[in-house]
Amino acid sequence: MKKILYPSSSRGHANHGWLNTHHSFSFANWFNPDQMHFGALRVLNDDEIAGGMGFGTHPHKDMEIVTIPLEGDLEHKDSMGNSGVIKAGDVQVMSAGTGIEHSEFNHNKDEACKLLQIWVFPRKKHVEPRYDQITLDQSKMKNQFSQVVSPNQNDEGVWVHQNTWFHLAELDDGKSIDYKVKGGANNGVYFFLLEGRVNVGDETLNKRDAVGIWDTKSIPVEATEKSKLLAIEIPMENWED
Repeated sequence: MKKILYPSSSRGHANHGWLNTHHSFSFANWFNPDQMHFGALRVLNDDEIAGGMGFGTHPHKDMEIVTIPLEGDLEHKDSMGNSGVIKAGDVQVMSAGTGIEHSEFNHNKDEACKLLQIWVFPRKKHVEPRYDQITLDQSKMKNQFSQVVSPNQNDEGVWVHQNTWFHLAELDDGKSIDYKVKGGANNGVYFFLLEGRVNVGDETLNKRDAVGIWDTKSIPVEATEKSKLLAIEIPMENWED
């Protein structure tokens, strides 16, 4: 088993007034050569958008983009004609492929919107752009890993053009579960703790800490207080054409 610990304090931070953001990997004006990506996981931004504010129309290309709202409501519009609002308990995916443009704004004027935006390198470039969103069944996260993203169109959750699986778990104090690697020996798992305190392998994570683990088939997880955990299984090499 190999691992890299990413303490919350190691993340990049920028406060633009309308946007308070933390970057797990190098992004925008924050650059750390030791935190460029974890395998095919390129971006994990932990964003807080002020009421009524947001990102104007901007382009993306050849990236799988997953948005997980944590609090509040996010309004979305894109060049494919999609528009709507996603909220806590939803997951949104965009395959940027040959190119898309979109905007994202806090739907509410009087409260912040908090979200994770995650970028994954695709296994194949220049795909046709696509959009999807779902509402999660929160009960499936209770003391177990609930799949929210996969590489399979007919599987649970949304799907992306990559050999990656995202799972969310809400764990009671003292609960132990194992993460079983799905994608074979080439895949590793990036664990990002949203709330609480957990032991992942022999590492203890506090809120917003992360650890990347690979070269193993199973990873033990134990909550030492009520916790919410995101696990992103991702190819570690040979992931970009």
